[in-house]
Amino acid sequence: MIERLVEKIPSNLKKRSGSVFYSGVDAFTGNKDLYILGLNPGGSPEEQSDETVDSSIQHIMENETNNWSAYRDQSWQGAKPGTWKMQPRVLHLLDNLNLNPGEVPSSNVIFVRSARESNISNEVSDLIEQCWPFHSAVIEKLGPKAILCFGKTAGQHLKKKLGANKLIDEFVETNNRRWKSQAFINNDGVKVIVATHPSIADWTAPDTDPSNMIRRVIASNA
Repeated sequence: MIERLVEKIPSNLKKRSGSVFYSGVDAFTGNKDLYILGLNPGGSPEEQSDETVDSSIQHIMENETNNWSAYRDQSWQGAKPGTWKMQPRVLHLLDNLNLNPGEVPSSNVIFVRSARESNISNEVSDLIEQCWPFHSAVIEKLGPKAILCFGKTAGQHLKKKLGANKLIDEFVETNNRRWKSQAFINNDGVKVIVATHPSIADWTAPDTDPSNMIRRVIASNA
């Protein structure tokens, strides 16, 4: 399955700094409850110029176990695997959903790396179009019950691509800032969850944990 998905990625993107897979072979096999998408890989494309989209693909296919998860098994910034910043927050969510991180397909809307979102603002539309055939194939082949987007930017792009505009559920944080995580559906029944970004919102805290709402959306027949 991964080999067929990789064929959807344009060759020019494979040469650029970035990555595609945040989970391994098991995650991109069979039918799935959830597809996780961030906006794009962070970091420095200059300092990480050798960490190309193509090399990341080869690493997943040749060096990692089938049940690998970047959120659980990868060391970020030299920390113990699964412990750096948003990693434990994502793992907390998946644990609440009774999902194995190594079986949840995870990627980014855009595969190209940038230090900030603004650094690729002049080519965002083009990059989304180039990456979309991959995501479209994932959605078609794996049939996820919901697509979880980290943050509003990734969520807005997915909503637009899928025409998911009908609000079906939401979670409002029970703190002073009252940030929202919302779920939408399109005419074909594809559900898009636009969640607070786990790099900012602490999903492990009860006041800011969207787990229950995401569980409802996955289980919903709406």
